[in-house]
Amino acid sequence: MKDRPAMHMVEMARARGALPPGGRIVESTSGSLGLGLALAGQAYKHPVTVVTDTGMEPIVRQLLAAYGADVDLVTEPHPVGGWQQARKDRVAQLLAAEPDAWNPDQYNNPDNVAGYQSLALELRDQLGDIDVLVCSVGTGGHSAGVARVLRQFNPQLKLIGVDTIGSTIFGQPAASRLMRGLGSSIYPGNIDYDAFDEVHWVAPAEAVWACRTLAATHFTSGGWSVGAVALVAGWAARNFPRHTTIAAIFPDGPQRYFDTIYNDDYCRQHRLLDWQPTLEPAVIAHPGEKVVESWTRCTTVVNPALVLR
Repeated sequence: MKDRPAMHMVEMARARGALPPGGRIVESTSGSLGLGLALAGQAYKHPVTVVTDTGMEPIVRQLLAAYGADVDLVTEPHPVGGWQQARKDRVAQLLAAEPDAWNPDQYNNPDNVAGYQSLALELRDQLGDIDVLVCSVGTGGHSAGVARVLRQFNPQLKLIGVDTIGSTIFGQPAASRLMRGLGSSIYPGNIDYDAFDEVHWVAPAEAVWACRTLAATHFTSGGWSVGAVALVAGWAARNFPRHTTIAAIFPDGPQRYFDTIYNDDYCRQHRLLDWQPTLEPAVIAHPGEKVVESWTRCTTVVNPALVLR
């Protein structure tokens, strides 16, 4: 899915002259955007350096190398900002050493958001007016980009954000996070907080259950984001009136998670098996009410970066 914003960000940077011919692309990513940037690098003849950390799956690292990208591995998290801040700091070092290099800055680049226009239009073409949109939230790109376009057709669309426990995005305190691809330990500028009607936090065991249940019952599945979104989308389908059109965005497939979500030994090690979520989430009135440890819903959406000022 992130091929779309990756190509769009590179095209816009080239058009503006921010990325000179042959200039290196340097970006921090947990994997998916890196693959998209490797594609853009091949298409437009730019070398690509992907800055990641030890949590990136070996299969993704190997694919990035096969696609011609250089993988720069950060081995220690930042004491406050975690892995994402450590990766951002490494990106800054690489940019300082190579003046012609360009950083897409997916967390804050509005072209990341704009890159999802085509996806929104495809959803609208296939489903008509969408009443409820369920999106995982990491950089904030696809939730903002898709909702913005769909609300041009249906201003009453409800946007449900899905985050992981331990993420700071919606005002919870930072904690160690097992799930990758959603959540953050920093505050991405692309997140459109005003666009969200509510947020749900999901725990890793709940996402694993949803992923495996999808695979066993619908012959489809994906990674952490897919499991979390599927859990919340199922709740939405049970709770909104009949004939409500609900769209849930599944950002990836299951292949890169064969050794985590779909590996029994890994799941036992992290106590992710033999767990079935409740039919209804816990509910809190405000993100600061308590530290959530399992599926929890909140209809008060705050921008913690503004609260902390």
